[in-house]
Amino acid sequence: MAVKVLVVDDSGFFRRRVSEILSSDTTIQVVGTATNGKEAIEQALALKPDVITMDYEMPMMDGITAVRHIMQRCPTPVLMFSSLTHEGARVTLDALDAGAVDYLPKNFEDISRNPEKVKQMLCEKVHTISRSNRRFSGYSSSAPVAPAPAPAAPSTASLRGPAPTTAAARPAVAPAPARPSAPHAPASPAPKRKAYKLVAIGTSTGGPVALQRVLTQLPANFPAPIVLIQHMPAAFTKAFAERLDKLCRISVKEAEDGDILRPGLALLAPGGKQMMVDGRGAVKILPGDERLNYKPCVDITFGSAAKSYGDKVLAVVLTGMGADGREGARLLKQGGSHIWAQDEASCVIYGMPMAIVKADLADAVYSLDDIGRHLVEACL
Repeated sequence: MAVKVLVVDDSGFFRRRVSEILSSDTTIQVVGTATNGKEAIEQALALKPDVITMDYEMPMMDGITAVRHIMQRCPTPVLMFSSLTHEGARVTLDALDAGAVDYLPKNFEDISRNPEKVKQMLCEKVHTISRSNRRFSGYSSSAPVAPAPAPAAPSTASLRGPAPTTAAARPAVAPAPARPSAPHAPASPAPKRKAYKLVAIGTSTGGPVALQRVLTQLPANFPAPIVLIQHMPAAFTKAFAERLDKLCRISVKEAEDGDILRPGLALLAPGGKQMMVDGRGAVKILPGDERLNYKPCVDITFGSAAKSYGDKVLAVVLTGMGADGREGARLLKQGGSHIWAQDEASCVIYGMPMAIVKADLADAVYSLDDIGRHLVEACL
């Protein structure tokens, strides 16, 4: 059965091109289009698509507000189009918080220059998120739905988000997006405490919200250094690290070459590059290798941790498509380190954690809501 898609964009050119690209795949059917967020909600309710592609900046109602309404009224996997800029990253992260599953760069030049590459990427994303765990009964986004705004362009200030907080002003209890109720697999037993020298977390699709949920549960005195590997473009990782740093009691920053691992600090691998750690506690940032599918790559960071820290690593693999992290986890496991995987029920895409479980590498499988608490139990 074909995947039914609703295309939402105020640009007639972009609506037509996206519709043409999707319709060229015989397993995808474009069932409708909309020119603004208000129309998107109406069409989503009427057409019940399997996937919605959504622009952000539109008249009548912007894409983020539309996503919040859709998640309240007819939860549907949403693929956002975003600009590859720091500001575009902030907006896209807001959309993911609102309930969108994934995003793609909105680049008119690529559509004209590399139509086959764009077709492959877009169609693969649509098929993948159509299978995501987004259609939950009772789904609620991270913020209440507000009434539809009057037609107006969003201000630059509103897109930039709140002013930065100082370390001293970090929230005592950081907010986390609400998540739908879902059945849980039998829980693994609570972890035993160990003096880990490093916690390494890898993730992809669904990862920005998942990382936020995990890291906001950690106290400021969390005793182990943390490295984060999130599949994300170069323009996005700095904005994502800034967002996490504002929400968390631990510190979070985009990793730079020469950074030193320390307790209570999470270093996020920069997009488009590779991150490795050495036994002296230093971080190495290397150029992205075109031969590798992922930049950053979970396997690369996990593999370096296995070489440098032996059995003193706790690795966690969260939601994401594909199998990145499996081979790195295998090396960690051979060295005596421990591997946790997120359970299927709480994943947006059960790909990367499934690869860990199927390879018999998981020491424990936990729901997303339990991982942060268990990290505290294992390390404090």
